[in-house]
Amino acid sequence: MSGTGTSEELGALSARARAHALLRIRGRATAVAILPAAVAVVLLVAGAQGFAVGSGWDTARWAVTPCAVVVLLIAVAVAVAIVRARPAVSPTVPLPEESAPDLYRLVRDLADRLGVPAPSAIALTPDCDSWLEDRTHPSAQPAAETGPEPAARSAFRARRRVQAAPVLVIGSPFLWWMRVAELRAVLAPVVAGTGPSAHPDIAAARRFVRGLDGAVADAAVPVPGPLAGVRRVPRAFVGRIARLLLHRCRGHAAEMERSVAAAASFRAQGVDYGLRIVAQEQVGLAYAGWDRLLTRVALPAWRMGRWPSRLDAGVVSALTELSRRDRLADGFASRLGERPACDLLEEPGAADEAASLLAARLFHGGPARPGPDWSPVDWQQYPEEVVDRKWRSEAARLHRVLDSMTATPDAPAPAPVSAPLATGPGDPGGPDDPQGFHASRGHHASPTPHASHTPSPPVRPVDTGLPTLARVVEHLAGRAGSGEELAAGISAAVAREEAAAQQHRTGGAVGAPSAFGAGGDILDPWGPDPLPLFPLQPPRTGTELLADHVTAMVCCAAVDTAGAAPGLDWLDGPALLIDGERRADLGSPVLSLVEDGDAEPLRSWLDAIGVRTDKPVRLV
Repeated sequence: MSGTGTSEELGALSARARAHALLRIRGRATAVAILPAAVAVVLLVAGAQGFAVGSGWDTARWAVTPCAVVVLLIAVAVAVAIVRARPAVSPTVPLPEESAPDLYRLVRDLADRLGVPAPSAIALTPDCDSWLEDRTHPSAQPAAETGPEPAARSAFRARRRVQAAPVLVIGSPFLWWMRVAELRAVLAPVVAGTGPSAHPDIAAARRFVRGLDGAVADAAVPVPGPLAGVRRVPRAFVGRIARLLLHRCRGHAAEMERSVAAAASFRAQGVDYGLRIVAQEQVGLAYAGWDRLLTRVALPAWRMGRWPSRLDAGVVSALTELSRRDRLADGFASRLGERPACDLLEEPGAADEAASLLAARLFHGGPARPGPDWSPVDWQQYPEEVVDRKWRSEAARLHRVLDSMTATPDAPAPAPVSAPLATGPGDPGGPDDPQGFHASRGHHASPTPHASHTPSPPVRPVDTGLPTLARVVEHLAGRAGSGEELAAGISAAVAREEAAAQQHRTGGAVGAPSAFGAGGDILDPWGPDPLPLFPLQPPRTGTELLADHVTAMVCCAAVDTAGAAPGLDWLDGPALLIDGERRADLGSPVLSLVEDGDAEPLRSWLDAIGVRTDKPVRLV
């Protein structure tokens, strides 16, 4: 017998041994539950046969029998609650066979080569991972299969669900970055896991553990409506019992899954083993590019109410850029001439859009469907629709907070308005003509009806409410503690806006599924469940927020006065382009101003670029 076969058999034996241990825990729990009933039956039969007679035995029978009935009823209720508990199912995008016949054919051929059952279906996840997921529980089936139907057909479907193979979940970034042969090599050990999953003992042990996990999750859900406190008691009791059993099962379940994975890995060694080593390098590279794309590129768009509709296609651009910059990744881009795995889909664009929307739901908590405040954006529109809007909205917020800080009872802060950019000293509203500027918006800022006819004396921009970069720089560099005060004000403003946005999202109507399809997952990714599940970044500090807002103000001034343009960097997100080249040296001067109050590095940078700090910028 070969070493591979021996290792695979050892892994399978270890998995079955752990499954038996889990089933023994279930059996012991059942025995404890029926023990009082067994004692009551023995006493009643003994009394009927004349063996246990007398007042003492009668008292024991009357004491044990009601207790046994109560314990048995509670045990049945707990068992029913655990069996009916909805197990956790990962939110995914279903991929019907008619949408990807070539991919299904590849997976079935792979299962035939491995000698294991083929997965029952394929789904996509917006993450860099692949796994098998059991969805035989009735609550995990689509509505069309769980609706009213004849009893015989329902029983047939129930038997079919028990025997169904698990669903293969594939990370959508793999389809766009990997080639067909690489994807087959990566999926080989995953598909090989359907063999151990078909073993009845392993399947029963998994159902038991998932039921306990679902019962614990159900007990943690708040109970709405009247008498919530009373209704919470039985759920809490069931949750406590399930938590106790789950604690006893945790070690055996983890070892069982490790043994199953080891057995599957050994079985898959004979399939494209050499290519698997290269493909695993692509898995790590795809994860790095996907993480940078989400945190640096997608997150700013999500915060602006826009979601990039081609995230997976952006992974290819991000990783190609990484290959160009990092010599360790050099050569990976040469693979792009081979057939990509996304060619196995009939409509790659629709799948990418559905996965992109699900990624926004999972990682940011966006609405369930597109709308006026949640619209898709193409990569070609990203600089204008996201980067420019982000800069100008942050610059506007910065000036609103600055106005509220500098306002006095005798001189209220002017209302924030968008200031037109002057192109010359003689233009109305230009900084060299403050009278004309105030006259053009006197109905916004003047407290008297004749203010537009009253000349205003020339003043320094820092002393007015004009949205100028000079005002921000001089405020931060003018006095100690101004940065902390401004950062606190911006943090409070951002918190208020995010809370309002979250209330708007949760208070709206439940969205419909995407055009590509919606699954019957327990946690409906298209429904009102609390999201995000996986926040990308921790809350930003006040200093980080202030640095972002000052950077946005500098970029707005550069665009309005120095001919710069907003751009997109695939690895770093929003970028400032000057003469078509990205300027990545702005962060250090801004931090010197924000953290130390030293404005000289930033002033030198602005002078080198040719930015006019005294000219008002256009705000959103």
